[in-house]
Amino acid sequence: MSGVLVDSSVLIDLVSRDPQWSAWSRARVAELRLAGPLWINQIVYAECRIAFRRSDSNALDRQDMLGRQDLPWEAAAMAGEAHAEYRRRGGAREAILPDFLIGAHAAFAGYRLLTRDPRRVRTAFPALEIIAPDGL
Repeated sequence: MSGVLVDSSVLIDLVSRDPQWSAWSRARVAELRLAGPLWINQIVYAECRIAFRRSDSNALDRQDMLGRQDLPWEAAAMAGEAHAEYRRRGGAREAILPDFLIGAHAAFAGYRLLTRDPRRVRTAFPALEIIAPDGL
């Protein structure tokens, strides 16, 4: 299956109208939507749910805009390994496991990943095609 897995950072930009990132995120979603399917998984859905509820937007539930793909068990295993490696290299004890789950899902499924925070995912999954702002 092809397409782009959309990270929560991009979707939250759309509803929060972030002055720094909203225009970039909106433009990427619009152009990529024309090129093929956009996907979210349960992790992205959970991270975005509160932000979308506050905006009165039902975009998370409109499957014509964002299709849904379940997180494969194999991707969860990849994410656990990537997170363990991150910790072995001295990575901070932050709530960053969702980043690895999202990145592993995209890598395992052969999707590209649209995110505005590619740092950890780029290191953990070097073969993953990441669409991110220049310089990040």
